[in-house]
Amino acid sequence: MGLLKPKDVETIRQRFSSDLVEPVTIRFFTNSTEGLAIPGAECEYCPTTYQLLRELASLDSRISLEVHNILTNPESARAYGVERIPAILLSRDNESRVRFYGIPAGFEFAVLLDDLIDISRGRTILSERTKLALASLEKDIHIQVFVTPTCPYCPRASRIAHAMAMESPRVRADVIEAMEFPALADRYGVYGVPKVVINETTSFEGALPEEAFLEHVLVAASGSSGNVGE
Repeated sequence: MGLLKPKDVETIRQRFSSDLVEPVTIRFFTNSTEGLAIPGAECEYCPTTYQLLRELASLDSRISLEVHNILTNPESARAYGVERIPAILLSRDNESRVRFYGIPAGFEFAVLLDDLIDISRGRTILSERTKLALASLEKDIHIQVFVTPTCPYCPRASRIAHAMAMESPRVRADVIEAMEFPALADRYGVYGVPKVVINETTSFEGALPEEAFLEHVLVAASGSSGNVGE
């Protein structure tokens, strides 16, 4: 039985048919796609995530799915800088700066669909002011957005972060399902979501407007800090 409901399948198929332009690659990093528990390398959500991505990729020929097994091909994970699984990297090239860690379920599923379309079309939701500011970055920016599937405010932060990574080769944005990675959430003091951490130096909670989000990015780019791991 599929994860996607038949009515959702048809809606997504129609949306992809009308909105996708260029091919998009989904790179999925896992240790198993068969539901096997490997001692010392468990990944509870890897098989379900794989099934979801496989169903999505089957809906349009412009979406391709690559599966990278970190146990049989650790070099691939190192090449893409993947340190945890399940990991989903989206791109039209080899850079894959737009990432999900954990299954993009609940409200985050819509983010995945929007990201695929934005990458395919080569344009984002960001304002021209934000695009110009990102184009002027002289320092690499790593954005981590901690989310949960039931958080209705998280998609806004996820979308802005991923759009920034699409617009600038200086930006990498990871959307992280906090409950799947509790140790990482504890490390950054995630007590509420969305929580955004930028370059290990700057952080904030809540779904801020794009302009305020950008200001935090620029603060991190300047080397300033604030509110990480409170």
